[in-house]
Order: sequence, then C-alpha cells, then structure tokens
Amino acid sequence: QDFPARLDARLAACLAARGMRQLYAHQAQAFEHALSGRDLLVATPTASGKTLCYLLPVLQRLLETNGRSRSLFLFPTKALSQDQSANLNRFLAELGTGWHSFTYDGDTPPSVRRTLREAGHVVLTNPWMLHAGILPNHGKWSQLFGGIETIVIDEVHTLAGVFGSSVAGVLRRLLRIARHYGSNPRFILCSATLRDGALHGERLIGRPVTLIDQDGSPAGKKLLCLYNPPVVDAVAGLRASALEEARRLAPLLTGPGHQTIFFCNRRVAVEVLTRYLKESARDLGLGASEIRGYRGGYLPDLRREIEHGLRSGEVKVVVATNALELGIDIGHLDVSVLVGYPGTQASFWQRAGRAGRRGKESLTVLIARSDPLDQFLAQHGDWLVGPARERTTIDPDNLVLLSEQAKCAAFELPFTESEVASGSFSSSPHLAGILDYLAEESQILLKRSGSWHWMADAYPAQDVSLAGGEPDNVLVLDADTKHAIGEVDRAGSLTSVHEGAIYQVEGEIWKIERFDYENRRAYARKVDSDYFTEAETDSDLRVLRIERKSQRTCRVEQAGQLTLIEDYAVHAGEGHVTSIATQFKKIRFYTRENVGAQDIHLPPEELDTHVFALTLCSQSAMRLGLEGAVLARAWRGTGELVRRVAPLYLRCQPQDLGLLCEGRSGHFMVPTLWFFDRVQGGVGLAHALFDLHRELLGAALSVLEACECQAGCPACIGPPEGGGLGAKDITRAVLTHLSTGAAPVPVELAADSAGVLPG
Repeated sequence: QDFPARLDARLAACLAARGMRQLYAHQAQAFEHALSGRDLLVATPTASGKTLCYLLPVLQRLLETNGRSRSLFLFPTKALSQDQSANLNRFLAELGTGWHSFTYDGDTPPSVRRTLREAGHVVLTNPWMLHAGILPNHGKWSQLFGGIETIVIDEVHTLAGVFGSSVAGVLRRLLRIARHYGSNPRFILCSATLRDGALHGERLIGRPVTLIDQDGSPAGKKLLCLYNPPVVDAVAGLRASALEEARRLAPLLTGPGHQTIFFCNRRVAVEVLTRYLKESARDLGLGASEIRGYRGGYLPDLRREIEHGLRSGEVKVVVATNALELGIDIGHLDVSVLVGYPGTQASFWQRAGRAGRRGKESLTVLIARSDPLDQFLAQHGDWLVGPARERTTIDPDNLVLLSEQAKCAAFELPFTESEVASGSFSSSPHLAGILDYLAEESQILLKRSGSWHWMADAYPAQDVSLAGGEPDNVLVLDADTKHAIGEVDRAGSLTSVHEGAIYQVEGEIWKIERFDYENRRAYARKVDSDYFTEAETDSDLRVLRIERKSQRTCRVEQAGQLTLIEDYAVHAGEGHVTSIATQFKKIRFYTRENVGAQDIHLPPEELDTHVFALTLCSQSAMRLGLEGAVLARAWRGTGELVRRVAPLYLRCQPQDLGLLCEGRSGHFMVPTLWFFDRVQGGVGLAHALFDLHRELLGAALSVLEACECQAGCPACIGPPEGGGLGAKDITRAVLTHLSTGAAPVPVELAADSAGVLPG
C-alpha cells in the first residue's frame, strides 16, 4: 500500500533510502491503528517486516512531539534488544534529530544508566530488568513514565505458562506506575501466528487488542523436507538417532558456498553435534573455525563474536538452541535443519524462518526423532502448514504468582481499596484477601485508612522469579582459575551440573567436580572424555483438592443384573508434587552406548500445582486386558503417549507436564493416570487437558497405529523392557476405548469432595 498520508516526509525519505516506496498491508494497518491509540497485536510470520509495525508509529510520534514522546520496548532476550537498538539508532541517525535509543540490561555500564534515565527517548529492555530494575526504582525513571506513549512487546508467543503469567503481572505494575505519572500508553504486541491471538493479547495486558494477522509481505520459495530416519531394528521399530542422522546428512546440507543453521532442542545436543561437525570439518570443505555452537549460558562476548561471524559470512555453520530462534539479525542463511520438532508450530516456523530471510529460496529440513510427537508429524505433515492449533495458557490471577506480583506492586506504590475494587490491577476477587494476609500474617504491609503500605526492609522483586522458581542462576566456574565459563537456570542445574556431570561449551568438555547447591556455584575442570551424561528424575504426587469431574457410564452385569457403573472419568484439581534427581547415565559419543551410572545426591524440589487425573474402572480395565504383568507397561505407555502429543494442542513442552501412572491409585482405587503442571501454583495446563483430553487421546491413538514396531518402541509406548509382551496391542485397545464412543459429561461434586482430601 502507499505510505499513509500522516507519515512524516522525513520518515518516508528514510524508507525510500532503503529502497522502500510502499508498505506491506499489515504495516500500514498497524501504523494507522497505533496512531489512533488502539492496543494491537501483529501476528504474522517470521521475516514479514513486523519491526516496522512498531518502529514507524514510535518514530512518527517522536517527530510530531519534537522528542517529548517516550517509548519502552520489551524483548525476550538481551541479544534481541541490542540488535533492535542498533536498527533503531540507524533510523534516528538518518533523521538527524540527536535522539537516541538505549538498551538497559545487565550488561549496560553504570555510566550509561544515568543518561538513559534522563535522556532515553526509547528504552529497550527485557521483562526481567523491567521487573527488578526499572519498576522498583520508578522515581529515577520519572521522565520515561511521565511521557510514555507506547509499550512494544516483541515475540509475545513466548509469553506463556508461568513466565507469561508473571510477565502479565509485571505489565499491570507498569500500567499502574504510568497512570501514577499521568500517562496512558498504548501497546503494540508482535508475535508469530497464534491461535486465539486476540484473547492471548487481552489476557497478557488486561485490555482488548486489535488483531492484525493477514500477512501482506512477499516471501521466497520455501522447500520443506520432513525426514524420518530409517528403521534400524525392524522388530523393535527403532529408528536411527536424529542427531546421528544430522551428522550423516551434514555433507549434503553444508558447504563453503552457503550458510546452514542446525537447531537442537537441548544444550547437550548442541555441544555433541558441534563436536561432531568440527571433527569432520575437512570432509565438509570447511575450517573448524567456520563451525560454531551457540546456546544460552555462553558469555556475552562469545555470543556477540558468533553473531558477527554469521552476519559477515565468516561462520558457515552454527549449531544452536532456541537462543537463535528469535529475530536476531544473523544475516543471510540458506538452510535450516531442525534436529527434532521444537514443540510448537510457532517455534517450528521461527526456526524455519531463519533461512531465506531476504526473500531468497530456502530449505528447511525437519529430522524426526523416535518420539511420539515427531512421529505424528512425520505421518501428518499438514499439521505443520495448517492453522495454529495450540492453546496458549496464561493465568495472571494464579494465586501464587499474583501474591508475588502484589508484593512487588505494593513496594512501588500503596494499594487503595478503590483500586482493588475497580479491578485495574487484577480481576481476581482474592486480591484484597492477599493484601490482608500480607498485612496481618506476613506483616510486610501496613493497612491504614483504606490503603495497604509496604513496611518491610526487604526489596521484594529481587526474590521474585518470573519463571516461578528460584530467581538465581547457577554459575559454572573453572575449578582452577575460578573464571566463569557459563551459567544454568536453577531448575536445570539439578540435572546438568550435579557432581560428575559432563558440561560442554562449544565442544570443549568439562566435568563438574563440586556443586555448591546453596550458593549457586558449580566447579568444573576440563577433561578429555569419550562420554556425556544424562540425568533421571522421579516424582511423587499427593492429592489436595478435586475441583472438576466428568464421567462416562456403562452397563455391566453384576449378580445376574445389569448395573450402571462409571466407565472412565477425568478430574482436575490441586496436588503436591515432590521431585528428586535420582541418577545419571554416562553415554558414549557416537555409539550412544551406556557405559555406567551413578547416583545423584541433591535435595528434592517440591511444588503445589494443578493436576489432571484420568481413571478407568476395574471392570473396563479387565475387559481390555489391562491386568497382570502387562498392566504397568501398557498403562504407562498410554500416559506417555498422551503427554508426548500434548504440545499439539497446548503451547508447552512435554517436560512441562509431569506424569505419574498408577495401576491402582491409593486415592481412586482404580487405574489412574496423573498429569501435573511442573511449575509452582500451576498455569492451567492440567485444566486445559481436562477440556481437550479426547483430542489428545485420538492423536495418541493415531501415533500408535502408524508405528511400525511389533511390541513397542521409543516412538510409541517405549521399548519392551522387563516383560509386558502384548502391551502395545492392549494400549491400542485402551486408547480406542477412551477416544471413541460417548464423551464424558460433567458431574456436580459434593461439597466435601471439592474440599481438601486426605493424603
């Protein structure tokens, strides 16, 4: 479309200097809506020009107000903030106004921070720094909050689950402070394609949003290859390792004349594949220095060096986690190889979109793992190219998260009864009760004259993690020099930096000699090892409360009479989960041979969370063959399949859902599958399972029926270890029974059954 009539001539000249004489339709729509004061969400594919959707309105308002307008940009990573700051500053330099954008994060020098607070027309930061650095010190940022007109949030599809729910609380605190200084900013949200995008945006910011999801940009031809590795054991149905196949296919997908990115889903896989490719660099026609790894935990200088190498073309191959999935400018890549499905359609297309970003023809290869989700997609490729199906779960009113955000908000500004009653901070009816509890029991608030005031010495934001767990990362140090070599999040440290763990950085191998759990320090020494490590965990669940139930009934013959009984039922409620890292295995490079195991001695992690239970009556279980030696394997296979295919319908990873399989539950006294949110307080995954369980059961059955193995394999119910022959056929019968026929209907729970239940 032609440039909007309101677009300043100086901005039009900047665009023309870049060869742009028109805007894409969605860019023009975003410009008009934003300048009309509407909150909007732009949900279009990677490389569709979303950056201009927020840059143009922000720059237009700066020009119209002669620099009095202020804006705040939020990005999910520091690297993306710095990348977008450089892009924005190029525009500002061309406009010749003397205005500047600044990045505020942990790497910002103290000398720059004062200038940023006093003269930052556009401040670029991330949710963590906003939460712990800016909002608690809003008095120092009065110029920003007094003139703030626009809040930009990029990659909002990543704001889901506990993290998204916490960020929603941070945004409500942000709006509260802006109102205090007399501002009423609009939001411009950007995202990959979302199911129910407008609903997600509204839950995130607490206000209705205008959705722009029609992409008006051109794109180069995209070739999509779904590659299912060959079966190496026809009886067991085992396929070749996706990681090994990536190494084997590397000569076809890499070379000196183009750039290739390999995406791995785990940090250890990045290091293993980087090592493989560096060792075979000569066969690929490359130098070892042209092959790099990239993941979270690398120190900032190393990440910047690798990003520069990608933009300049010096780096021909990079092996990365999702750290390079988002919109950092890394130049002209040609091939994107996904070693396993990343878990969501949005992540898949973000990774695929890293190739061909300048409208060139590109190739994306998805190498399927022996995993139910990957195998489903290998058989149903249309799922990837169809409309978004995954439900994004977010719960800003989760009581645990709300209480944490309420503490932070009370530190920043006192709460008033009128504010609580208006619901401007939270729609939860429990907010007043939370504030009273913090005043009467915790005694960190003081209630006086209808207001709650902060009275504790502590600074709450520093102890509140947006991820829902402990806020402190674990620093990995060289045992000899005590220099930092990387960092790991607190939850991941239990399985990645325990004593004896192999920790890898760009193919270099370090062994953890000591893990100081209390002080968040792991000490490592460089070794020459032919193996890496993988840790295992175990969980125990105690029911606290059942809140929802649906059941299906059937008629059975008992004592010569037909009797109506419960066939199967689903339940949703609350539970207490205890998890512990139990042992780690030593896996040899290349062959994946298990060469030993050792116990892990670390404290357990505990959480109160949402739970979902599926129960099958004993009579139906016996009729389907779910008994005796085969019961445990077939029932667990049913649960694992459902857990593995859950990301088809929920925006989560399989590991976000915990699973406990009981052949006879101590609570229900029948075979029971328990699923639980693996985050403190839960964020609605278990309740979404309650609503979607029939679709998930059908998808699980589809995976099982397409699997070529005879008795079970990692791509369906798991390998046939420890007996349980015939488990695959029984699992098929169970899934068929549960996914077909009449759907369960809601049951009204008695008052006592909805309360706290005995452990």
